[in-house]
Amino acid sequence: MSKGESNHQKKNTFPMQGSTAHLKQIRRNTITHEFDQNSPQEMLLVQESENQLSEASQLLRQGIQQHKSGELLAAFKSLKQSLEMFQVIADVQQQEQTLSCLALVTYASGDYKSVISYCQQCLALKKDTPDLLVQMQVLSHLGNAYRHLNDHEKAVEYLEKCLKITQKLQDKRSQVAALNNLGLVYKASGNFVRAIEYQEQSLEIVRELQDKWGMEQVLKNLGNAWYALDDYPKAIAYYEKCVKISRSLNNLRSATQVLKNLGNACYAISDYAKAIIYYEERLQLARELKDKRSEEQSLGSLGVACEALGDYAKAIRYYEERLQLARTIKDKRIEEQTLASLKVACYALGDYAKAMEYQQ
Repeated sequence: MSKGESNHQKKNTFPMQGSTAHLKQIRRNTITHEFDQNSPQEMLLVQESENQLSEASQLLRQGIQQHKSGELLAAFKSLKQSLEMFQVIADVQQQEQTLSCLALVTYASGDYKSVISYCQQCLALKKDTPDLLVQMQVLSHLGNAYRHLNDHEKAVEYLEKCLKITQKLQDKRSQVAALNNLGLVYKASGNFVRAIEYQEQSLEIVRELQDKWGMEQVLKNLGNAWYALDDYPKAIAYYEKCVKISRSLNNLRSATQVLKNLGNACYAISDYAKAIIYYEERLQLARELKDKRSEEQSLGSLGVACEALGDYAKAIRYYEERLQLARTIKDKRIEEQTLASLKVACYALGDYAKAMEYQQ
């Protein structure tokens, strides 16, 4: 298992012009400041008598909704149009809101330099009365973007400022996000002890809020931090709580990921029997989800764990299933790797004739 944050998907750079391709949102362990905390009436103070302001406000609402639906390119276009209109009529308050939304959309697509650009434009706007809620969101986006760009010092600086505003506003949900994200920065910089301190604070608040979705994320991040410290029993304790919540939320994809971590942690402390239980659970979920990659990985892990227990016959059965799957999905690398595993397991079992069948 990677000790870093789980984010192996391709980072799509957000196209600024010319492309009409559908973009997929990148999943991370970050907790972002979404725009669903206030009603549209509270967020968008519009004068409906002015047509251009009304149209710009409608585009802003539309962009927010498109982002929530995962339509990133459409959201980007709506928000850009909205921003241009607000600039024409010199509505600074709505420019601020729109720039923060643009930062969130570009963050979702993995274009971190654009996130920083939109946030800096937002903070540079001259306002008589600063909107602390938007400032908090922008500082959060900046901290998260700098973390992904490996500028940990700036990431901490902005997220600490964000945390102070959440405390001033007594916004506990946003405190959870700020504390969790600070933990991710310290983990990325190798300071796992500090990472755990922040994420424990985050967990305490999210439990108070009885927010199961937030709890699931923070528990997973705590498990990852303890795993990185090689404290596998503590990692297992957090992962087990996380999987229980994932199942209660029917968040099977998250459960599949954490079951992999659980199996790996049990394997690391030589508890191969327990590792097999978790790998088997992951295999079952992967098949339910028709997730061929997770299924292939689970079969490989099960083979290795069975070998560790000395059960070579069972290991061979898992490897044979993995070989068949590798050929189905036409993954030559996995096919070759599995043939090598089969050969070794057959030799260990003393079945030299079968070992020769798997000779590459």
